[in-house]
Amino acid sequence: MENTRDHRSTDKCAICLDDIQEKKTLKCSHSFCAACINSVFKLKPACPICNTYHGEYTGTQPRGSMTVTRSRQRLPGFEHCGSFVILYRFPAGIQGPEHPSPGVQYPGTDRMAYLPDSPEGNRVLGLLRRAFEQRLIFTIGTSMTTGLQNVITWNDIHHKTSILGGPHWFGYPDPTYLVRVTQELREKGITASK
Repeated sequence: MENTRDHRSTDKCAICLDDIQEKKTLKCSHSFCAACINSVFKLKPACPICNTYHGEYTGTQPRGSMTVTRSRQRLPGFEHCGSFVILYRFPAGIQGPEHPSPGVQYPGTDRMAYLPDSPEGNRVLGLLRRAFEQRLIFTIGTSMTTGLQNVITWNDIHHKTSILGGPHWFGYPDPTYLVRVTQELREKGITASK
């Protein structure tokens, strides 16, 4: 008598590493246990395998403002155009439940950044505006430069905070910066198609 047992391999969930229970397949075609992926999506609505976003990701950036002005200042590597000056302004406040120390004060801060007023710079500026609205550019944590805790810090979307000095000094020229920052924004779910 021939064995009629199904020899197909059982799908494993990449989150719990067990057989998939109540299979949920995402639009990126990756499948997980429904309970596992729902738990992951509470923290970040992205596929744990390919990082494709499923929904809108909102960060923990405190309340603040983003102001953009045009300047005639030419940035090294972009001598054919002027520039944008971005001013991020955050007043002092109290950390909320989404922050590392709820109820603890954090100091206010201002941060300035520069982009070329070119077609590529305009595209990146639009992406940065969306990232700011989704509270993704800053967070509250420990400063990598000063070691201070409970302060407003950058959140893995790099900015050019100097006009000069090249990549080492967070300035220009830096021929690959606009491509790199676009990738960093994409990793947070901010793309030109949305």
